[in-house]
Amino acid sequence: MEKETAEILRKNHLSITDSRIKILELFKRKGNALAHADIEKQTHDLFDRVTIYRTLQTFAEKGIIHSIPTADNSVLYALCKDECSEGKHADNHVHFICDICETTYCLDHIMIPELQMPAGFKMKQAGLIVEGICKNCSAKK
Repeated sequence: MEKETAEILRKNHLSITDSRIKILELFKRKGNALAHADIEKQTHDLFDRVTIYRTLQTFAEKGIIHSIPTADNSVLYALCKDECSEGKHADNHVHFICDICETTYCLDHIMIPELQMPAGFKMKQAGLIVEGICKNCSAKK
């Protein structure tokens, strides 16, 4: 168990369980967004679907990961930055989906501009998805 991973769980007042450690380390190792199915494949004999789902929900609630909706109505998850906390996500950045490898990246340095909502509308979260070819796939051509 990586010391940093255990510290993230402690800081968020979470018990240090095998599933939480393995799933959090998977996110850190991969470095890009993951679907529930991706996590299930990587931990195939370790945890059942419900354990993975509950872990993802807990991580999202605590501000450890954020969700990224996709065009096909599925959800991807990616690690949050330090600015996120329980009940408050600061993930108003661009998400990039590669047309070739289908990897989703958080482009943390490209922020979604603040949107002026019409009277009576209260924005909870904004999302922007950009599709194209990632630098890894561009280099292969």
